[in-house]
Amino acid sequence: MVLALLPKSVVTKFREIAVAIVDEIEHPWVRSWVAHGEARGEAKAVLILLDNRGIPVSREAEERILTCTDQELLASWIVKAAAAESVEELFG
Repeated sequence: MVLALLPKSVVTKFREIAVAIVDEIEHPWVRSWVAHGEARGEAKAVLILLDNRGIPVSREAEERILTCTDQELLASWIVKAAAAESVEELFG
């Protein structure tokens, strides 16, 4: 293990920093922004799938997809977008 090769003071400081980073990641504010970023990525995946399949997306539908924060709903839209013939099939 690499840590065994380092001076004890360096290892101690490394562990302190690692614990601080984990604490920050677990903070509700950080977790909410991570969830927001994941939802945004899933929404973009829906739009990319529809675009690559040549399915037109109205401005209203695009806005609905991009503003959705429900990750379960977005996941279902990703699955539907892979086979849908129209954007309306996502919402039905």
